Amino acid sequence: MDEELIIVTAPNEAGRNFIKLLIYLKRPFAVLTNSLKEERELRKLGASQIIRIHTNNTVEWVVPEQRIGRIFIFENSLNLTCRYLQICRPWTPRPIYVITRADNSPGIYRGLGANHIIHTLNGEVGFLLK
Repeated sequence: MDEELIIVTAPNEAGRNFIKLLIYLKRPFAVLTNSLKEERELRKLGASQIIRIHTNNTVEWVVPEQRIGRIFIFENSLNLTCRYLQICRPWTPRPIYVITRADNSPGIYRGLGANHIIHTLNGEVGFLLK
């Protein structure tokens, strides 16, 4: 049976460190981005599977062909995090984690399908992969 694909957004240093950990642990993952510039940076980091999506065009919100497991959304902005939740929630019944440094209302994210909101100052969330 194929292993589930982990989806990650990595708009900040915490997200990029999480990707480095996934590469080190040899876990199958794909990075979700809406930016060509960010895609190039992620490829330089070592991410081989990138899902670049136009977040304003709902026609492009297609479910990836691989079986999707957990999703980790590293918050960069409230708006983009909400959009990623809208895009990703239909992809999997597995948990979606929002990792944030901000004090945005967790109710907003929960209402859009996040199962867990992780508040962290240092961005260290590797324990979530255990």
